[in-house]
Amino acid sequence: MELLPVRPTVKTPAQAFTGDVYMTPIYNGSGPSRMTVALVRFTPGARTNWHSHAVGQTLHVTEGVGLVGIRDGSVLRIHAGETVLCPPDEEHWHGAAADTFMSHLAMLEAKPDGSDPTTWLEPVPDEQYQQANKKDN
Repeated sequence: MELLPVRPTVKTPAQAFTGDVYMTPIYNGSGPSRMTVALVRFTPGARTNWHSHAVGQTLHVTEGVGLVGIRDGSVLRIHAGETVLCPPDEEHWHGAAADTFMSHLAMLEAKPDGSDPTTWLEPVPDEQYQQANKKDN
């Protein structure tokens, strides 16, 4: 058994996020585990860029209301206690709804070779984000 210390919270990089987003690392696996877990906190209106994960990603909402969108225009409205499974290589984005904070645990695995499993893409345009907020989800 091992007790891990609390790690510092960092502001996420502007080149991969819109708005103010903060991440607290929880766990980074080391052989044989390749799991990474982080608590990610989004201020109202904040969101990720489009991105994908080679081995998929699991999001577990811990607070608030958020959105997860995929390229075909589908958007899920997510709430505290719910879990979203993003399949490998599916381009998606996620973040807070326009009027509330949202926090989630982001869980993913590194590639078998240990390299970064995330491919970051372009920002979600404001118009597309605003439309996602209007959908009756």
